[in-house]
Amino acid sequence: MNLKNWWYQVENAIPHRICDDIVAFGNQQADEIALIGGLEKTPEKKKDLSKLWKTRNSSVIWMQEPWIWLAIEPYVKEANEKAGWNFDLVDAENFQFTKYSKSQHYSWHQDAFPTPDKNGLVRKISLTLALADGDSYEGGDFEFDLRNNLKTNKSNIKKCPVARKKGTLILFPSFVWHRVTPVTSGTRYSLVIWSRGLPFR
Repeated sequence: MNLKNWWYQVENAIPHRICDDIVAFGNQQADEIALIGGLEKTPEKKKDLSKLWKTRNSSVIWMQEPWIWLAIEPYVKEANEKAGWNFDLVDAENFQFTKYSKSQHYSWHQDAFPTPDKNGLVRKISLTLALADGDSYEGGDFEFDLRNNLKTNKSNIKKCPVARKKGTLILFPSFVWHRVTPVTSGTRYSLVIWSRGLPFR
């Protein structure tokens, strides 16, 4: 699919007080080890856990709070229209509150799965909300790779420095490759949401 805009960003979209409320709410919940597509539960064997952590190492909490979606949903509609994607959207998955501490990361990946979920839907738009100011942690940079195939094409890495600004939203088609580089100090907090729709035709 040819894209005119690979991502859409809105700086200062969400007030800092709401970001702080999300972090406070998230930190009150019991977190779990973040998984990757194809894994249904946390590996029990150390070697399998180490293999997972080579790809993804972070903690997550799942949320579905209406007050959060109320603040964010208008920007999903705005990005879908103004970026020219015009995807048919049905709903959004549960939100993922993510914590990256020292040495944690998420290597190159796509959010979209090759087959629809049990509801017959696929991820179409991914969004990440910066919940902490970039000065409060080091590393943890959000980057895109705009090539079509990571194995055969020359990389085309684009850094997204505004993703370090608290309250900023970054929205992009879920099939776009992206990563979070290792955090070297502090804690990176973000909220990730996927908007879904029927499979592309």
